[in-house]
Amino acid sequence: MLKKLSLALSVTVAIATLSMHAFQAQPTGAGALIVLSKGDLTMSVVDPATLKVLGKVPSGPDPHEIVASSDGRMAYIANYNGGGNIITPVDLAAMKALTPIDLGPLRAPHGLDFVANKLWFTAEAAKVIGSYDPATQKVDWVLGTGQNRTHMLYVWPDVSRIVTSNVSSASLTILEKTTGAGRGRGGPQTDWNATVVAVGRGAEGFDVSPDRKVLWAANAQDGTISIVDVESKKVTDTLAANVNGANRLKFTPDGKQVFVSSLGGPDVAIFDAATKRDVKRLKTGRRARLRGMHTRRLRRRRRSEDARGDRPDRGRPPAGRPRLGDATLI
Repeated sequence: MLKKLSLALSVTVAIATLSMHAFQAQPTGAGALIVLSKGDLTMSVVDPATLKVLGKVPSGPDPHEIVASSDGRMAYIANYNGGGNIITPVDLAAMKALTPIDLGPLRAPHGLDFVANKLWFTAEAAKVIGSYDPATQKVDWVLGTGQNRTHMLYVWPDVSRIVTSNVSSASLTILEKTTGAGRGRGGPQTDWNATVVAVGRGAEGFDVSPDRKVLWAANAQDGTISIVDVESKKVTDTLAANVNGANRLKFTPDGKQVFVSSLGGPDVAIFDAATKRDVKRLKTGRRARLRGMHTRRLRRRRRSEDARGDRPDRGRPPAGRPRLGDATLI
C-alpha cells in the first residue's frame, strides 16, 4: 500500500521507453505520482523521489484529465478527443487499462472528481455534468448547466454542492442540493438549485478553499482571479493577478497559499490567500498544469520498473527517470 501525493503539475512529458521487470517491494508509505502524457497517450505511475517509472499503460485517445478513486485502486482518464464520449478506467493494482466507459451522447468529457464512491465528470459538448457509479457500471445522474464549455468541477464531500467552471460563458455555476415536496404521491424529491456567477473571460481553473467558504477562479483571457463567497454566491474581489493563459488554480492543503499555473508563461504564480498578494513566481517551464494538492492511498501490488531510453544519452536524465516536458502528474 503506497501513499499517493497528489501535488500535480501537468507538463509535456517524453517518457523513456519502458522495460517491465519483476516488481520489487517499495518502502511502506513511499509516494507515487500518476503521470498522464498527452503526447505519448500513456498513463504512468512514478516514484517522485527517484522519478523511476513503476508502471505504464495506454491512456486512450486525447487524454486530458485524470483522477484516482478514494481507495486508490482505480484511476479514470477523461478522453476529451475533440468531442468523443469515453472515459478510460485503469486498474492500478493490475496496472491495466480496462474497457472504456461509453457516455453515449454525453460528449467531450473533461473535468473529473471522485467523491462518495462515484466518478463525477463534465461533458462539454453536451453542456452537462454527471456521475458514474463504478458498482453498477452505469451513469446514474446527469444535470444540464446551460453554459458553454463546462470544463472543470468540484464536488463537496457530502455532495451537497457542486461547482463548475464554464470557460466560454465566463462563469461559474454553483449547484446546491435541495429537497422538494415532489409531485403526486412520490413524496419528497431531491432537486438542485443552480446559481450562475459571472466571473472573468476564460474562467477555467478554480478551487474551493479547504474550509469551503470561498473559491478562487483564474480567468485566462483577462489574466485576473475572481474570488467568490460560497454562501452568498457573489464575487467579493477581482485580483489583477497577471496570470494570462491561466489554466489551473489550487489551494494548498492548509489553505494558506494559492498556486496558479499558466499555458502562456514559464512559471507558477503563488498567492498568499489571506493578503491576496502575489508572493512568488516559481519557474517551471511552459505549459505547466496544476491538478491537485491532496493525499490519497494508492493500493497496488508493490512493483518497480526500470526505464530504458532508445536514443543516445546526450541530454537524457539518469536511467529509470522519465524526461519531463506535456502531461498531468497527480
